[in-house]
Amino acid sequence: MARSSDIALANRLTDAARAAIVPLYRGAWAEERKADQSFVTEADRAAEAAMRAILEAEAPDDGIIGEEYGTVREGAARQWVLDPIDGTTSFIAGRPIFGTLIALLQEGWPVLGVIDQPVLGERWLGAAGKATTLNGAAVRSRPCRELGDAVLATTSPHLFSAGEADHFMALAQAVAARKIVYGGDCYNYGLLAAGHLDVVCEAGLKLHDFAALVPVVEGAGGLMCDWAGEPLHAGSDGTVLALGDPARLEAVLDAMGIAEPSFPVAS
Repeated sequence: MARSSDIALANRLTDAARAAIVPLYRGAWAEERKADQSFVTEADRAAEAAMRAILEAEAPDDGIIGEEYGTVREGAARQWVLDPIDGTTSFIAGRPIFGTLIALLQEGWPVLGVIDQPVLGERWLGAAGKATTLNGAAVRSRPCRELGDAVLATTSPHLFSAGEADHFMALAQAVAARKIVYGGDCYNYGLLAAGHLDVVCEAGLKLHDFAALVPVVEGAGGLMCDWAGEPLHAGSDGTVLALGDPARLEAVLDAMGIAEPSFPVAS
């Protein structure tokens, strides 16, 4: 479980990331390609460095897993997972739909998560056993009676492999044709937690991409799992589904052409 002191620390980390990112937004900054051909900017690195400095000072026994600066204290029971800018392409393009992601793992399971959009000033915070909040006010995901009524989101269909794309397109055919949203990265999961989207489907994600999302979505009444219907943890394969209404999981997996989940779902 996340302690109140962990939540306070997560908020300080988020404030530090905001302070590094906002002055560079739509400004002049350096960028380059990493080995995997993804982009990284001066803002990504400055934000992660600021967060890591706080963690080293205030939680020196906890592990840190960061997108830009790697892992320290890998075997620690408690690990902070940092993605300073999830959606760097949106940051580069001046679109305020990127976010800072901060998660706390306990024995590999996400127990606390933050999605922060620093330009709009929107901060979702989820912690195990607590209701998810948006800027301090509780939010809830919404019910979805039929999959055909659902609003579906994904960052980009180009991020799926050929086989993964087939599953996504099968799901896209099952939802309302004019209710598919592309782009958004982590921001989509905040919108789902606040009751504006119904399903997010992605693949190829890394731990820093999804760990923070789990407590946010589930604390709002939603469900996050992999494409086999299994809960997400540090060893998950990078396929991700988020549902505002957990009762629609079987319909989503059926639409994707995937076998039924291995754990019971609400009806």
